[in-house]
Amino acid sequence: MNAMLETSELPAVFDGVKLAAVAAVLYVIVRCLNLKSPTAPPDLYFQDSGLSRFLLKSCPLLTKEYIPPLIWGKSGHIQTALYGKMGRVRSPHPYGHRKFITMSDGATSTFDLFEPLAEHCVGDDVTMVICPGIANHSEKQYIRTFVDYAQKNGYRCAVLNHLGALPNIELTSPRMFTYGCTWEFGAMVNYIKKTYPLTQLVVVGFSLGGNIVCKYLGETQANQEKVLCCVSVCQGYSALRAQETFMQWDQCRRFYNFLMADNMKRIILSHRQALFGDHVKKPQSLEDTDLSRLYTATSLMQIDDNVMRKFHGYNSLKEYYEEESCMRYLHRIYVPLMLVNAADDPLVHESLLTIPKSLSEKRENVMFVLPLHGGHLGFFEGSVLFPEPLTWMDKLVVEYANAICQWERNKSQCSDTEQVEADLE
Repeated sequence: MNAMLETSELPAVFDGVKLAAVAAVLYVIVRCLNLKSPTAPPDLYFQDSGLSRFLLKSCPLLTKEYIPPLIWGKSGHIQTALYGKMGRVRSPHPYGHRKFITMSDGATSTFDLFEPLAEHCVGDDVTMVICPGIANHSEKQYIRTFVDYAQKNGYRCAVLNHLGALPNIELTSPRMFTYGCTWEFGAMVNYIKKTYPLTQLVVVGFSLGGNIVCKYLGETQANQEKVLCCVSVCQGYSALRAQETFMQWDQCRRFYNFLMADNMKRIILSHRQALFGDHVKKPQSLEDTDLSRLYTATSLMQIDDNVMRKFHGYNSLKEYYEEESCMRYLHRIYVPLMLVNAADDPLVHESLLTIPKSLSEKRENVMFVLPLHGGHLGFFEGSVLFPEPLTWMDKLVVEYANAICQWERNKSQCSDTEQVEADLE
């Protein structure tokens, strides 16, 4: 009798274990996918001004909910991973012309030029000068998708190919792109200004490209001539402040750091003859032993310290990061500036977001946009599982640029009216 009772109780015990296991798995899924996180409009930080009021009226995406795909879109890690591996859904293939510029040190810089496919909303000639993320170029899917959308909204697009990033373009000097070097981007902008003297510029930078474009604009007032506005997406603002957080395992940043370092090693080693060959006149501080250290590097900071800073003769990593970060140049930018980050970006620690918040509290030309979700350069939108081809970020950048163009057109018309009235008087 007792044996029968024990046997009948065993299935109930097993069922309880199964239910507990299912509950644990569901709990982990809900936590990992962040399913309980709400959807909301992005947090906005700005000074009350005529420009900010106009932007709030003209850019609906700033005040409406950003709704990522229901199943996975609230996870910053999945948004980031999909951006990194997939890029964009059904990526288009815009047609452009590749331009080559020989730099003063013998380096060959390239960029791709895409002409507009429609008339601009205000009828003006406007060129977007675009700087991609780390080791990226015009052939990346997220760049192609954004360029195609911008073209269809009447923008000419010029996209910098980071020095050494294109696999089919050889280096012609012992130097490749670095964290804050603005030389190649400046050469591209100067080419556009000379070739299209009537065009106005919208400056756009993604991730590392955001640091470069902001630093470029702040380096000298002349760099802001003909610039209507600047948009920076998902940058970290200060490499010096970011290096400590990028070595932490919180939000898997150390793992991302390793993956990015591994990609950088692959790119550098693909150009090892141009950078480390016996026939190459290398920077004095760059030694053959640095190549051996490169093989064992497991972080971007180690690569920057052993190789990248030496292209420009910096004595230490601290000096390199201090001088090349845009944080010390942001206050010198006077054109309208929109800074965009995601609160769940696993690469950019929340402590770094105090930099754009503080800037937006002091400068009327700055708006800081912080959605809850989006990851690092993800910002996918969609209903349940499958994302839409265009992302929230693609649409926001073009919408903001359109609004700024209209703002400048309205100012010009008001000035013309005032001048006519003055002449009549």
